[in-house]
Amino acid sequence: MRIDPKSNTAIDNYKLLTNLVVPRPIAWVTSQNDAGVVNLAPFSFFNAVGSNPLYLLISVGRNDDGSTKDTANNISASGEFVVNMVTEDVLAAMNVSAADFPADESELLAAGLHMAASEKIAVPRVAESQASMECKLHSAQALGAYTIFVGEVVMFHVADHLLGERMHVNGFAPIGRLGSPSYYCRTTDRFNLPRLAYATWRDGAG
Repeated sequence: MRIDPKSNTAIDNYKLLTNLVVPRPIAWVTSQNDAGVVNLAPFSFFNAVGSNPLYLLISVGRNDDGSTKDTANNISASGEFVVNMVTEDVLAAMNVSAADFPADESELLAAGLHMAASEKIAVPRVAESQASMECKLHSAQALGAYTIFVGEVVMFHVADHLLGERMHVNGFAPIGRLGSPSYYCRTTDRFNLPRLAYATWRDGAG
């Protein structure tokens, strides 16, 4: 079936896009407002986009009433945020943090989580997260109803039990986001498929 997005509503296009581009990693973002309230919210329009320097991006939409989300306001004002990764042990807390809390109430505290100090930025990270990345804002770009924030990773926090030799990460199983409205997946079913060199493929060895 051919589907022209121009003939669809924005909601239908969102459903198609988020059900086809799967699974998506979840950025569980901590940010902080001028009053010191720590905001925590999940975003699945997120990924790594460069390793030298270390860049990742999150795309933050607007609230249903068209207002700017707390995360976007906080990052724009402070230039700092932390991406905490979501594993199954904190999945319920992540779901709580997705609710529409007022700006003066911290989702992190409401979800029964704890703050851990960052090392290079003022915004704290989620202590219960197995992996967190401190980020300084590199740039922001408006893109329709969204704002893309590109952050430079300035510090990694990785649980000791996950790190092996030569910085290999073992046993890390973050939750992935599937389609709307509320589907997720586990990342525990894995296989290894080494890349082929062209000469290997050409010679029929692959």
